[in-house]
Amino acid sequence: MAKLICVGAIAGAYGVKGEVRLKSFTSIPEAIANYAPLFTEKGEKKFDVVLTGEIKNGLSARMSGIISKEDADNLKGTKLYVPRERLPELLEDEYYHTDLIGLMVQNLEGKDIGRLKSVLNHGASDLLEIENKTGNNTILIPFTRKIVPKVDIKNSIVIIDPPKGLF
Repeated sequence: MAKLICVGAIAGAYGVKGEVRLKSFTSIPEAIANYAPLFTEKGEKKFDVVLTGEIKNGLSARMSGIISKEDADNLKGTKLYVPRERLPELLEDEYYHTDLIGLMVQNLEGKDIGRLKSVLNHGASDLLEIENKTGNNTILIPFTRKIVPKVDIKNSIVIIDPPKGLF
């Protein structure tokens, strides 16, 4: 199967008739249904999705093959994936988090700082978690144009201009 990208997760049962709590990782949460069928990580199960409503911290949905509360509860925590080619093309200066993970991070002078370990979002904006070259610790920096002036996916490099004293 083609490279799969995680677009959401089953957060448990919603009610007693087989609906699920669905956490969407897409920029527009409801768009997750447009990418169906959704697959489990190894592609062993696939689900058609019909959204039934918005709920606190997610969506409620009916998913094929899930017909009871027990079915939904058994799938709690299951991440949901789609083949990369199903995702829309991005505008300039937009990136899928999965494309950033593992890129080399350099400062403006070209000195290697480390590797991009993860992209985190806790509400306000994205943070880049950079694993120090020694691998002993990580540093978080805001993913803003001022601090991250260049992302070069083709050459696997992120150029940063960190605040003085951070590194």
